[in-house]
Amino acid sequence: MHWVTILIVAGLSGACLGQYNEEEDMAWLQYYMRQSRMSSYNYMPYYEDESSPYVYSYLPAPDTEAEPGPEPQQATSWQCPQECDCPPNFSSAMYCDTRNLRYLPFVPSRMKYVYFQNNLITTMQEGAFDNATELEWLALHNNQITSDRMGKRLFAKLKRLERLYMNNNNLTKMPSPLPRSLRELHLSYNQISKVPSNALEGLENLTALYLSHNYIFEMGASLKGLKSLILADLSYNHLRRVPDGLPISLEQLYLEYNYINTIPDDYFKVSPKLLYVRMSHNSLTNQGLSTNTFNSSSILELDLSYNRLQKIPRVSTNLENLYLQGNQIDEFSISSFCTVVDVMNYSRLQVLRLDGNEIKRNAVPPDAPLCLRRATIIEI
Repeated sequence: MHWVTILIVAGLSGACLGQYNEEEDMAWLQYYMRQSRMSSYNYMPYYEDESSPYVYSYLPAPDTEAEPGPEPQQATSWQCPQECDCPPNFSSAMYCDTRNLRYLPFVPSRMKYVYFQNNLITTMQEGAFDNATELEWLALHNNQITSDRMGKRLFAKLKRLERLYMNNNNLTKMPSPLPRSLRELHLSYNQISKVPSNALEGLENLTALYLSHNYIFEMGASLKGLKSLILADLSYNHLRRVPDGLPISLEQLYLEYNYINTIPDDYFKVSPKLLYVRMSHNSLTNQGLSTNTFNSSSILELDLSYNRLQKIPRVSTNLENLYLQGNQIDEFSISSFCTVVDVMNYSRLQVLRLDGNEIKRNAVPPDAPLCLRRATIIEI
């Protein structure tokens, strides 16, 4: 198959995904970044094993600057565990990371930000955080924590916890119950196989859920009640069907590297804010899709590469980036992009990838420039 790049019309207008603002106390983070050699957290989806041959137009930097943090607190004589570091100017932060710890030290009640990542912790005993009820940020990633050695109500008293990092551990089950105050939950790179329907119940403040690189085969309707969810990363799992009932607030959905072969009709239309959908490396066929499955006016970027599609699915004229490489498509159908082709009706598509399919070199129809007049790249 020959690859041909057809430049139709210049003028790419970048898609921008709005960010949600937060009022955060960032003084402690600024201190940590200056003092520590560890890299800062990345709140965006990470795909460490992925070596994508193309670049996604993902989120730009926020347009607004972060609110200035408060003045550093005065030094305090309150106790700090000898295994950890409690900076005198930021007494609400405790750093116990990368110290070969096999247990959880005592957490003083004043702490809001606690770091236990990059240790050898296997057990978290019941009541470990009962004294630290002011915790807002808890980092436990890159340890060896197992589900059967966690207290059953370990997080029950953390009524203010907003961010919980437990990625890169040995969890086989979802931690439960979780604080209703959570805004970010990081559980990627574990061994979780199932997400019960009530596992995320009550988390109405949750905006970001990271569950990639697990063994999840069933999600049920566990996402349905997450009224504030903006990002759901369920990639690199064993899902054979899409989760039931997407939240109305969802903007980013990542389902690549699963075994999904069918999608219900109007599945994406229940999320009118949905902008980015990744479903590459699944088992999608045209028989498993309805005519208008992806014809959702909100979606700006759609990745269906490396599936088993034989035809280009119908998409909205608002779509800007469409990735279909590595399928079995053998025809270039303009009706997938424009139901009517004239001066007033055209697609907003800017990038179209069709390489690695069965389309012939001369398959682009003569009316393509009129329908795809805003496209800058079409690869066949």
